[in-house]
Amino acid sequence: MLFDSHHRKINYLRLAVTDRCNLRCFYCMPEQGNDWLSRRELMSYEEMLRVCSVLVQMGIEKIRITGGEPFVRKDMLQFLASLTALPHLQQVSITTNGVVTAPLVPELKKLGINSINLSLDTLDRDRFFAITRRDELPRVLETLEALLHHQLEVKINAVVMEGKNTQDILPLVELTKDLPVSVRFIEEMPFNGGGQAVPTLAWDHFRILEAIQERYPEVQKVPDPANSTAYHYHIPGHQGSIGIIAAYTRSFCGTCNRLRLTPQGDMKTCLYGGPVLNVRDLMRSGIPDNQLQEALQIAVSQKEKDGWEAEKAMSAFPHASMATIGG
Repeated sequence: MLFDSHHRKINYLRLAVTDRCNLRCFYCMPEQGNDWLSRRELMSYEEMLRVCSVLVQMGIEKIRITGGEPFVRKDMLQFLASLTALPHLQQVSITTNGVVTAPLVPELKKLGINSINLSLDTLDRDRFFAITRRDELPRVLETLEALLHHQLEVKINAVVMEGKNTQDILPLVELTKDLPVSVRFIEEMPFNGGGQAVPTLAWDHFRILEAIQERYPEVQKVPDPANSTAYHYHIPGHQGSIGIIAAYTRSFCGTCNRLRLTPQGDMKTCLYGGPVLNVRDLMRSGIPDNQLQEALQIAVSQKEKDGWEAEKAMSAFPHASMATIGG
């Protein structure tokens, strides 16, 4: 089993399979996009499957596939078929922007992938274009419809940004009235590739909750699952639920059970920290699995107490795009 130096069991991996994306969300990357990784720089599917297999043997129980946008990488379904077949892996889930996902939903269901996080910051087409720099809202809503039709668990992730989409909080909450979805509002984070820190956060999780309570004073706090990053709420009479993720405030760090792997194989034990190991280079050096396990255990043992400690250890403010880190 994997434990860090703070005696936390590490059983969740977020694996970014590509840095590329078919949207250009301003809070994630520059308008012109990033300097994309070459094919050689990316971990191959075989390399990703190998490190996942090793980590599952060490106690990883859940893997979330992220990007960039996972489904812009060719042959993604074949990789997912191999990944879901790993013995003892309990859950594979995916975070997607939904632009090209709708036709793939039946196959995802067949593979046993029952949980999808759908990035959707607004239900307004003009604001969607302003945020993502692409006019793709109809296709994202088509994906939402397909996910619900095939009865997959759906979590809608909305980043709350002052002057951009705060007017969308209540319309998104309204989705939970008749749909079995969890709408999760996320504090804006500073990973847009610009290298500029956010000195203050106007819309933190307290203010987001206040905005919901003004319209729905009956909203109730419900228990949070173990290791949850979100505070969970429910409005009586609604099918769905609400979550608020203090991603910038980082109030959930004390129970962190996660590791991250970037598309180029950098392992990060904290979103706000730097890479602690490159597994791609280790595997390409010919290292056997037992030595790879040892290296992974050493890296996990260095996991910081929380995001503030991780950021403090950085020599400079983290400036990478979320697409290169892994969502």
